[in-house]
Amino acid sequence: MQRHSGFTLIELMVTIAIVAILAAVAIPNYTDYLRRGKLVEGTSALLAMRTKMELYFQDNRTYVGACAAGTVAPLPSNPGSPAGVLKYFQVTCPVLTATTYTIQAAGGAPGTDGTLGGLTYTIDQANARTTTVTGDPVYSAGYRGNPNCWVAKKGADASNNGPC
Repeated sequence: MQRHSGFTLIELMVTIAIVAILAAVAIPNYTDYLRRGKLVEGTSALLAMRTKMELYFQDNRTYVGACAAGTVAPLPSNPGSPAGVLKYFQVTCPVLTATTYTIQAAGGAPGTDGTLGGLTYTIDQANARTTTVTGDPVYSAGYRGNPNCWVAKKGADASNNGPC
């Protein structure tokens, strides 16, 4: 009698089930890992802009007129992109007065890749940092707004003072 070598259907199904379980855990974690890596672009752009804004203020004694091309505080951008448009964020200066400013980095803005839609980081002249989450896809991923810091992980919000 000859023995046939190979796999039985049961062995094959068990292997497929194990791979499916591993994928169900690994894929969401990897997606979140990629998202957290993209957040650094927005926060670092805001910190760089804050430094430039203070330099502009030292030269001009006002924040009015900053965030414009040709000044020491132009909006950051990627080569070939409009002013303020980065790969994952769009940086704007919605508030510029003589003594105050607010800079924001909005994820998923037009011209960006859209994976951080609904997420906005802000910073002002007092170095107050806030995170606003207004919708998907970051809300569905577990990110929440925080008026006290920039959120860099899932689960950080104002109610539980989670990790920032």
